[in-house]
Amino acid sequence: ELAEEDPRVCAITAAMEDGTGLTPFAGRFPDRFFDVGIAEGHAAAMAAGLAKQGALPVFAVYSSFLQRAYDQLLHDVALSGLHVVFAVDRAGLVGADGATHHGVMDTVFLSGIPNMTVLCPASFAELRAMLRKAVTELEGPVAVRYPRGGEGAYQACSLEPVAVLREGSDLTLLTYGIVINDVLQAAQLLAQQGISAEVVKLTQVAPLEAAPVLASLQKTGRLLAVEDVCAANCI
Repeated sequence: ELAEEDPRVCAITAAMEDGTGLTPFAGRFPDRFFDVGIAEGHAAAMAAGLAKQGALPVFAVYSSFLQRAYDQLLHDVALSGLHVVFAVDRAGLVGADGATHHGVMDTVFLSGIPNMTVLCPASFAELRAMLRKAVTELEGPVAVRYPRGGEGAYQACSLEPVAVLREGSDLTLLTYGIVINDVLQAAQLLAQQGISAEVVKLTQVAPLEAAPVLASLQKTGRLLAVEDVCAANCI
């Protein structure tokens, strides 16, 4: 849809055309589809070059494979403030894909890259809306991280950086992505035990808008962050 609206939109993959869902795009827009092979660093640098020339590149890549392009993310894209969108697939735990494919590092290293915006959709509706926002509204490098598989009970769409999905007074539960489904269920179980949990969902983890989170913490006095990422340097 975006590619039909704007001829500047192009897609890049690193030998993962089918895995990242780009096969339909490649068939419809072969002149704007680039498969660079197993060379994620080159893909990121190429995306930077395309952006420098006025294109709107989207690099679709598995979270664990994006780690190979850290240097290019930093030096070729971020430090120049270039508008490149990273569609970060398989973010979080990936089940049968195996331990080497767990996307448990991306929020840690992406959040530390200058000028980087990191969006975390929790439903299909949010994924569609955030991808459009990333391409057409935001500036600089943007990562949209999403999990393997489908959505859960949460199917709403909130584009606010921070959203309070459930009011509470005893504890703040902070999370993002599809983990929100587990957190909302946990809040219900806590309520059965007489514990009032406030559920706060981040749709944007970087840059982090801390004020709403701190306001909830001041209200409840306790905060628990729930993530499916590496513990070191997490939120």
